[in-house]
Amino acid sequence: MIPFALLLLAAAASQDAPQEGDITVRAPLPATPQTPATMVVEPVAMFIAACDGDGDAKVERYELETCVATSFAAFDPGKTGQMRYIAFGDWALRYLGDRAALPSPYEVDRDNDERVSLTELQDHFSRLFARYDRDGDHAISRAELLTYRTMPVDAQGPTAGRRPVTKDDAPAPEARRKGRRR
Repeated sequence: MIPFALLLLAAAASQDAPQEGDITVRAPLPATPQTPATMVVEPVAMFIAACDGDGDAKVERYELETCVATSFAAFDPGKTGQMRYIAFGDWALRYLGDRAALPSPYEVDRDNDERVSLTELQDHFSRLFARYDRDGDHAISRAELLTYRTMPVDAQGPTAGRRPVTKDDAPAPEARRKGRRR
């Protein structure tokens, strides 16, 4: 019996020691909450940054106008100079990352004809250029495209001044029934 136990101990010891060709798998660290971002970039700012045609890390007005016209042409195959709101959503998905990203077609369509023209889009980006060019040098740097958050934010928005939700905060059953529609 003792020789058998010694044999088992020797086998266990040889399994614990790393062998040539063994792969060591380490478990991930315990999850920790992500540090809230203090610098963010709006989708339209990412688009503007991508319009840097000469690679100098600054976007000048002519570069932005050329870039907007080129992106518009990709969604105006009939060369009508206009795109409907659904096509604008497709444009936003490709160039801003999401169909609902700002600017919205309602914001860009100044004459409310339910179409966005190249002129309207150029005008809107001209206003954005003026907004982002904080130092007035007629070029937008990456630093000017950053937005700084000054308050803690989580998935539900700003956390400053918000109380934690407790069971006591739930409405009484009578209050829930009163607010119900019939």
